[in-house]
Amino acid sequence: MTAPALALFHRLGGSAPGRWLYSRLVCWKAPYFASIAPTVVHLAPGTCTVRFADRRRVRNHLGSVHAIALCNAAELAGGLATDATIPASMRWIPKGMSVRYLQKARGPLTATAGVPAIGDATLAQEVAAHVAVVDAGGETVFDAVIAMWVSPRKT
Repeated sequence: MTAPALALFHRLGGSAPGRWLYSRLVCWKAPYFASIAPTVVHLAPGTCTVRFADRRRVRNHLGSVHAIALCNAAELAGGLATDATIPASMRWIPKGMSVRYLQKARGPLTATAGVPAIGDATLAQEVAAHVAVVDAGGETVFDAVIAMWVSPRKT
């Protein structure tokens, strides 16, 4: 059974207006993500790609994209990738995040997350979502590993 977030992306994600609408719906469900005005451009089991613009509201005092905006994009991509990967009978929550700021982030940014397949869908387990954020030139400016706690849904 496909996760509701993935099923909705399959319905809406085939066009730019559909991806925009899907992204707004995700931000309505989890309002904090709206702070970076993301666009989900790809979602499939094991992977998610999110883009966001370098706007004044996400900048720090150095004129580059703020560290927390990068973390926000990483958690969004990692969370959606996890949601699309796990069986519908399971749920997830971020447990921790390890990040590296590799260089100043400027210009349009793309966060891509990868999540491994879930082994036993009856056992609670920790899954690592690996996220890289690249700039328009393809340089990795930030990366993160998010520990996702995946467990069976309560009935």
